[in-house]
Amino acid sequence: MTSIAMIFAAGRGERMRPLTDACPKPLLEAGGKPLIVWQIESLARAGFTTIVINHAWLGERFEAALGDGSRWGVALRYSAEGQALETAGGIAHARPLLEIDGAPTTFVAIAGDLYTEFDYATLRAHAERLARASEPGMHLVMVPNPPFHPRGDFVLGDDGVLSLDDARPRLTFGSIGVYDTRMFRAIAPGTARKLAPYFAETVAAGRASAQRFDGVWFNVGTPDELARVDAHLRATPRP
Repeated sequence: MTSIAMIFAAGRGERMRPLTDACPKPLLEAGGKPLIVWQIESLARAGFTTIVINHAWLGERFEAALGDGSRWGVALRYSAEGQALETAGGIAHARPLLEIDGAPTTFVAIAGDLYTEFDYATLRAHAERLARASEPGMHLVMVPNPPFHPRGDFVLGDDGVLSLDDARPRLTFGSIGVYDTRMFRAIAPGTARKLAPYFAETVAAGRASAQRFDGVWFNVGTPDELARVDAHLRATPRP
């Protein structure tokens, strides 16, 4: 069973300044906890036991604040980039931590600056399916288009497959996905590389599936958005 996840936490967080001048964005607090801790807890509840965190800007703060993950019952592994390598470059750099004995793996990956109540356990079956595929693919979580991205990214067909060239309304990629390390093996560690071309290629080839999520999802990119998440969490009773 797939039990490996990755949290992308290497970005500088320019739109969140000045808050991120002294603190990495995923360590900013909402509802009394750092954003990344909400993610770790959700992944742990979903049965993920190994979580890889890449970092660059003020990266040592993550290791000092989060430690080895034992308090959440998971193993945290850190992929230090020094200078941010973009998303695909970050995956390639972290590949030795994601793969088991050098064998290709599928893994769940999420942005560290999200807050969502999405159930990550629903991705495990998709990860197992992708692992059996002859060619590397991906599975994405799509959300209704937020105000800052009204045109969306991809069309989600009734068959659960994404497409690019379609007149139907698009949805927005929710920065939650399942990927296959085979897709990134040609990227030399330490190389900066964006993920967008891999999306386009995989979607065009019909190897990108997806599911829609209409629940609580915040992209926490600005101080105002952080305040909205904080208000939501403080107003929501929790066990």
